Amino acid sequence: MEEMEEELKCPVCGSFYREPIILPCSHNLCQACARNILVQTPESESPQSRRASGSAVSDYDYLDLDKMSLYSEADSGYGSYGGFASAPTTPCQKSPNGVRVFPPAAPPPPATLAPPPPPRNACLTCPQCHRSLVLDERGLRGFPRNRLLEGVIDRYQQGRAAALRCQLCEKAPKEAAVMCEQCDVFYCDPCRLRCHPPRGPLAKHRLVPPAQGRVSRRLSPRKISTCTDHELENHSMYCVQCKSPVCYQCLEEGKHSSHEVKALGAMWKLHKSQLSQALNGLSDRAKEAKEFLVQLRNMVQQIQENSVEFEACLVAQCDALIDALNRRKAQLLSRVNKEHEHKLKVVRDQISHCTVKLRQTTGLMEYCLEVIKENDPSGFLQISDALIRRVHLTEDQWGKGTLTPRMTTDFDLNLDNAPLLQSIHQLDFVQMKVSSPVPAPPILQLEECCTHNNSATLSWKQPPLSTVQVEGYILELDDGNGGQFREVYVGKETMCTVDGLHFNSTYSARVKAFNKTGVSPYSKTLVLQTSEVAWFSFDPGSAHADIIFSNDNLTVTCNSYDDRVVLGKTGFSKGLHYWELSIDRYDNHPDPAFGVARIDVLKDAMLGKDDKAWAMYVDNNRSWFMHNNSHTNRTEGGITKGATVGVLLDLTRRTLTFSINEDQQGPVAFENLEGLFFPAVSLNRNVQVTLHTGLPVPEFYTSRSAMP
Repeated sequence: MEEMEEELKCPVCGSFYREPIILPCSHNLCQACARNILVQTPESESPQSRRASGSAVSDYDYLDLDKMSLYSEADSGYGSYGGFASAPTTPCQKSPNGVRVFPPAAPPPPATLAPPPPPRNACLTCPQCHRSLVLDERGLRGFPRNRLLEGVIDRYQQGRAAALRCQLCEKAPKEAAVMCEQCDVFYCDPCRLRCHPPRGPLAKHRLVPPAQGRVSRRLSPRKISTCTDHELENHSMYCVQCKSPVCYQCLEEGKHSSHEVKALGAMWKLHKSQLSQALNGLSDRAKEAKEFLVQLRNMVQQIQENSVEFEACLVAQCDALIDALNRRKAQLLSRVNKEHEHKLKVVRDQISHCTVKLRQTTGLMEYCLEVIKENDPSGFLQISDALIRRVHLTEDQWGKGTLTPRMTTDFDLNLDNAPLLQSIHQLDFVQMKVSSPVPAPPILQLEECCTHNNSATLSWKQPPLSTVQVEGYILELDDGNGGQFREVYVGKETMCTVDGLHFNSTYSARVKAFNKTGVSPYSKTLVLQTSEVAWFSFDPGSAHADIIFSNDNLTVTCNSYDDRVVLGKTGFSKGLHYWELSIDRYDNHPDPAFGVARIDVLKDAMLGKDDKAWAMYVDNNRSWFMHNNSHTNRTEGGITKGATVGVLLDLTRRTLTFSINEDQQGPVAFENLEGLFFPAVSLNRNVQVTLHTGLPVPEFYTSRSAMP
């Protein structure tokens, strides 16, 4: 039945359901938890209208939540608990949707205040499916109570109830026999006779079984503290000068009348936060001491095991050497087979390529011969120039190493086994070296640390007086958003450049050294800011072979009549980015395409023909949006020589927008973009474009973003 336990726990408080109610989405909640996450909205606003307006504020942001830190008993040996005045002491829980939930405040006495009217336009969001539910005038009473679930929980708890222990036993606590409701203490029989005899004033105390006492303790309200000077008044404020809670009579007629006071609840939360922060350092020390003791105990156990198993370890090491040699033999044979397959593949691919090229050449030759046979001079002259150029171009393609084998028939492999044989003859025991100390923390050299575009260069060194041997360093960076650190470099170098960071982001970097003994503490943390805008050029390494580059890889054209794709050097996965492409040459009305693509997009087809690119392709009159060979939103307005095409990638909103000569082309071209995208262009020999980067966001998009 233990597998069923998660089904019996509330997703908000994490405990077994208490007075569970059934939501319309079929999920369950404790009635108290539902009341805690209830959100009241203005009469003119509903959850649907709030989502429609594009608000990114969570429903839970309207709750007044305590943000103090909690420490688990497993980590530090203590726990922080919070509650309100009349609620049982309950640990602060954090629900799966990020809401910290505290016990509800005690309702006012019926004789003092009338019950509040049901909230209007109240909304409840299910923490499991996140469906928003609007309450009617009945409020939470409108949801049915899941009594079947209550029965299952009662049976489950009865079946696995843990025995309660005596609270007064000095060494090994015995199982409790009774619980005193007035003393609020569990007793075993010997401790009850010794500490709680049934005579005198104690004879009037009520003793109940432990299980019943646990239930009554959970249900009994906490006593409200009263003022020491005015016993009938509850504390309502906090005196800053005296550092003590006070009641309203103390402020009116007592010694605190001229003192500075603050709200009791605010000071309660402030002091809890301060105590929590103070305990943070102590918790770390306790955890380090616990880990150190575990390490020492492990050392004792390891020494004992090593003394017994050393002989067996020697045999195992020799057997491992034999097994390693056999595995290496298999790996070498595998390399020979791979080299064999690779040579065959290269030759077969070249055969296939030459066969296709020869078929195309033969077809062109036969077509030209048939054209020569024609007796129409004017018709011949209309196509002769184009055919002559195609023949020369085809001839040039055959001359670029096409008729040279790409692979030799020889296997350039020679096994060198002399070092291994020498190592086997020298195999012997050696005296273990004395362990060196742990290295000192490295020092980051601030004058050499810098950022460029979306790259960061960091340099460090060991302290000048450090003589401890260092075997390497570990460089760590966070995610640029204050998240967890991750390793980005491990090695012996003292300088590292990290590429591919997010633009306009703040990164934290730290480094530590290591040797055979252990790892040093971290260096001081260095904060780095990447460039606000992206500067990049086209990438020759990933472009199609027919693309021609110039102007420091900022200008591209093509030597083919077919469309070819070229990508930018920088990929984007976060932020707002804008770049432009100016049309330097536009002949014979081609259809170039502009947009973004994945790194593995097809390079020999128009951009947008596959599902790896999102593009706008244009002619001299119109433009279309295309993705996965699907055309959408035809827009009037094309390009000519001198035109400027703008591409705006907003990965915050996950949209792609295009413009021509600063006029937006249609609505948002593409939505729901997610992942890594590279700037991309497809063109043929009739088009030449130049890339312009590091540009601000255009006005039409800025003004639209400022609209409510």
